[in-house]
Amino acid sequence: MNANTVLARGSGLGNLLRATPDSTPQGPGWLNRLRSEAASCAAQLGLPTKRDEEWRYTDLAPLLNYSFESVTSSPLLALADIERFIIPEAATSRLVFVDGVFAPAFSSLDNLPAGLRVTRLAEAWSSHEMIVHAHLARHVNFQHDVFAALNTRSFSDGALILIGKDQRYPVPVHLLFVTTAHDSPVVISPRCLVIAEPGSECTLIEDSVSLGDSVYFNNMVTEIAVAENAEVTHIKLQREASSAFHIAHSGVTLARNGRYHSNTVTLGARLSRFNLRVTQTGEGAECTVEGLALIAGQQLADTHSTIVHTQPRGTSRQLHKCIVDGAAHAVFNGKVVVQQNAQLTDAAQSSRNLLLSARARVDTKPQLEIFADDVKCAHGATVGQLDPEEVFYLKSRGLDELAARNLLTYAFAAEVIAKIAVPSVVERLRYVVLEQIQHTS
Repeated sequence: MNANTVLARGSGLGNLLRATPDSTPQGPGWLNRLRSEAASCAAQLGLPTKRDEEWRYTDLAPLLNYSFESVTSSPLLALADIERFIIPEAATSRLVFVDGVFAPAFSSLDNLPAGLRVTRLAEAWSSHEMIVHAHLARHVNFQHDVFAALNTRSFSDGALILIGKDQRYPVPVHLLFVTTAHDSPVVISPRCLVIAEPGSECTLIEDSVSLGDSVYFNNMVTEIAVAENAEVTHIKLQREASSAFHIAHSGVTLARNGRYHSNTVTLGARLSRFNLRVTQTGEGAECTVEGLALIAGQQLADTHSTIVHTQPRGTSRQLHKCIVDGAAHAVFNGKVVVQQNAQLTDAAQSSRNLLLSARARVDTKPQLEIFADDVKCAHGATVGQLDPEEVFYLKSRGLDELAARNLLTYAFAAEVIAKIAVPSVVERLRYVVLEQIQHTS
């Protein structure tokens, strides 16, 4: 079998786990060896179940009900089909993939400044082989995660962003991953690698969207290496189809005085899981992680984050919010680890959750693991409904019940959305959130 193995119903994912990479070389020798190792890991690890602590709240059974195939063909699209997803601020720095395949007609990379390289991974094997070899599969550990292993084994293309030393690029880079409607379920394995060299700065928008409501499995991996005194802002937008499955990993490594800012907005997919791991390997590293999940109906949105402080004077701030309506289920498991050498660490983590119906459910588990004695760390979690007194106050000012509830719900979400550094993205998300809140109320 090759990487295009069909996933049979019921045991389809099992077939994928046992598959081996295509025997036809797809890159340098080290890459093919990496794929073979990932294939072995996937087969050995097997699929997680609710008996596994990291998956106890997330049942993958719905994923096993479909027979997934790799994409063999996609409909011919026009620019008008994706125009609503184009971000004006990234007009000259956009890389588009349709069903996992690079779409040069919709990409815009002709006027990139010196010092910024945005290209396909499939082209980077020859042009940037040494630096890709040094970082690919180094920041997301596929040896212990079956879905990361499956992506490593199966991905055929992806994006490479390389920001040169002391280059500061104010315009965001937009990676747009478009999935079209298919008659049968398909699996897609996007891959992203971001390397910020010393003193550089860049903003990345990782955007997953759909052009139709069909069943598909989007299995993504993004790796980000932030060198000394460099800074990366990472905006992850998940707007998949309502019948889709979305499992994503982001692995980030911060060198001395490196800075990482994350904004994640989860709106779509029947079942989604986002695993974020940030490791501060250098002294004085900083990260801020902001997340919002807005779900309804039968959706399940699971966020697992781990922030690891290994060196002194590190700082981390995390705020994750969930708005849950209908019979939807949100999960947040956030862990901050302060290792023994990471003295003078300053870390704070907050999980805030809003339930809009009696059937909505949230499982939240913020955690601290502290092995140093001179630190400042705090965490907390809240789960509740809209405050009746606040609703009453707005009604006394002329709003009806529905308008008052919608306004308070939007204000709860707006705290996260407003911190996104791209104005057009903020404006569009405001409309999307307002529309979704009104639709579910």
